[in-house]
Amino acid sequence: MKNWFLASFQDIRVYFWGMKKKIAQRLIFVYDADSGTRNVVLDSVHKIVSPSTYGCNLCNITHGLFRENRKWKHFRQESAYQMTFFHKDEFLKQYASKFGHKFHFPIVLIEAGTELEILISTQELNSLKSPVELIGLIEGRTTP
Repeated sequence: MKNWFLASFQDIRVYFWGMKKKIAQRLIFVYDADSGTRNVVLDSVHKIVSPSTYGCNLCNITHGLFRENRKWKHFRQESAYQMTFFHKDEFLKQYASKFGHKFHFPIVLIEAGTELEILISTQELNSLKSPVELIGLIEGRTTP
């Protein structure tokens, strides 16, 4: 009974604030970059030579030139969220038959049963400036 009350209270609280949070089974992050050492090197060079034209803002927010952003890494390691990360080519290979061409990248998806729903769109990701903003959106829209 106690768990039902807490769950009901949380649903009411979230509804009261105007947006029902999604219960996260798993968050799926898809970078607008391909996997492999060669691509990592090319992406790093692109970030140095022409950062304003680099196409993956999710990459920029979560990673610097050579390592993962400290604030993002701390959130990822300490979070109760189950997270999976894909490069674009990896996602398309794994989900090609059902979801592969449905999305633009970068994107953050939430697994809802057998479906994938957009949690943070490409446009929203491209407007973010920091890991703190990304973390705030994730926490504001989901419940682990």
